[in-house]
Amino acid sequence: MKTDLSTYNNSWYQPGPKLKRLLWYIVSSLCFQSSWNVSSSLKVALLKGFGANVGKEVVIKPKVTIKYPWKLSIGHHCWIGEGVWIDNLDQVTLESNVCISQGALLLCGNHNYKSISFDLMTAPIYLEEGSWVGAMAKVAPGVRFGSHAILTMGSVATSNLEAYGIYAGNPALKKKTRHIA
Repeated sequence: MKTDLSTYNNSWYQPGPKLKRLLWYIVSSLCFQSSWNVSSSLKVALLKGFGANVGKEVVIKPKVTIKYPWKLSIGHHCWIGEGVWIDNLDQVTLESNVCISQGALLLCGNHNYKSISFDLMTAPIYLEEGSWVGAMAKVAPGVRFGSHAILTMGSVATSNLEAYGIYAGNPALKKKTRHIA
């Protein structure tokens, strides 16, 4: 068997009404993805207006891409760095005090390479309290970070990270335990 992309069909995937997606695309282009430093409080209000659950004192830097805010939950005191891409084809949850550093990618979708039609697959991402995604790091669909876990700069998480674990590499492996003074 060979892959036959002419048989690809993701009509089952309905992320939201077309008008809502179009309006979000415009708002996102103007207020999130641009290099203008629009205030975080305005960005939070816009996210809430589009259905996101967002806690207090959340910081969102410029050039951030969020695919679907209605599939996003952010706790209190979270930081989302410049150039972050949250490609949330499925639910993304950030508990409180989570940091996503500049250029990081959270990716909730992929394709089934075993299927002739290369079917779309989605899975949620969950970052527990105090976890940190380092700069330019990538998180694969279905990954869960335990409390205070760290994915270091440029690393790729393809499986769950234990609480207080510090992970590095591609694929990321546990290197040591995080100690907080």
